[in-house]
Amino acid sequence: MNKKRMERLQVLTRTDMPLWEQGILFAGMDEAGRGPLCGNVVTACVIMPKEPLLEWVDDSKKLSPKRREEMYDRIMEEALYVGIGQADPEEIDRVNILQATKNAMRRAAENCPASLYLIDALQGLGLNGEEKGIIHGDAVCYSIAAASIIAKVTRDRQMEELDRLYPGYNFQQHKGYGTAQHIAALKELGPCPAHRRSFIKNFL
Repeated sequence: MNKKRMERLQVLTRTDMPLWEQGILFAGMDEAGRGPLCGNVVTACVIMPKEPLLEWVDDSKKLSPKRREEMYDRIMEEALYVGIGQADPEEIDRVNILQATKNAMRRAAENCPASLYLIDALQGLGLNGEEKGIIHGDAVCYSIAAASIIAKVTRDRQMEELDRLYPGYNFQQHKGYGTAQHIAALKELGPCPAHRRSFIKNFL
């Protein structure tokens, strides 16, 4: 491991290390897909062990797609618990994106044995344990960063599948976000079943 990655891991584990050393069983939680115009919002709940520290665990947005895929596999191999929750466009339209995200997080943690949950920017989920919201958690907490990778890769794979089901929108490239290309396709083709009606009403 090079010096730069070692220093990055030291920053990322500042929250995690004291908890590991106290023997507290804790999980990191994050989501992917709150902002896009289509697809599910996906959440992940992950319990990471103290060892081995995985060199390339980081905020998923800082990693290349190839590196995210590699780390997804490593996290799935090493994690003590991985739970994935999601809410579909219909639920998002019905209850709003914040409530849908919270619902998806509860689903991800449903069978988790943790006594403490470190959650990126959210709390008050009613989980079976203490909750601590951490602003920009995926950039400053190892366990949340691991959850961000699981959530992001899971959702990106879903968007690639939607690209095959509904060609023309180029979901594989923009992953459902409101790019100029996506909005142009939406105006030309109209919405597909995966679009969030509450998100696209101003573009139609």
